[in-house]
Amino acid sequence: MFTVSIKGVFATPSGEVVLLMNERDEWELPGGRIEIGETPRQCVEREVREELDVAVKAGELLDSYLFEVIPGKHVFIETYACVLTSDFVPRISEEHVRIGLFMPDALPDQLPTGYRSSISAWGKRRTHRSLRSNDL
Repeated sequence: MFTVSIKGVFATPSGEVVLLMNERDEWELPGGRIEIGETPRQCVEREVREELDVAVKAGELLDSYLFEVIPGKHVFIETYACVLTSDFVPRISEEHVRIGLFMPDALPDQLPTGYRSSISAWGKRRTHRSLRSNDL
């Protein structure tokens, strides 16, 4: 049995992706463990509120994969595209060391491959949508 973690990809009003530094000195997407009775979207919305004190609306599923957090310990991760629905005045919880804001094309080195792939998928979907809406 694996732990299930639901993560969200979203940007600040200036277009930076929001990441959190964990105790392993790695950047990660905001999110966490799903609770009984929650949908994955409800989970990521709750977790972002708890971890950053900002509100997001979860949208489409970006990716799902098994991640080896430390040797022998795996977590099943789902990532969702999210949209910020409140002012961005984050307040970090005690779960993380710090907040990082990064442009999608300038992500930090200490970001696991799975999160990097989810951010890339999120960016491609955003670009595709804005191209499509410009054609209207």
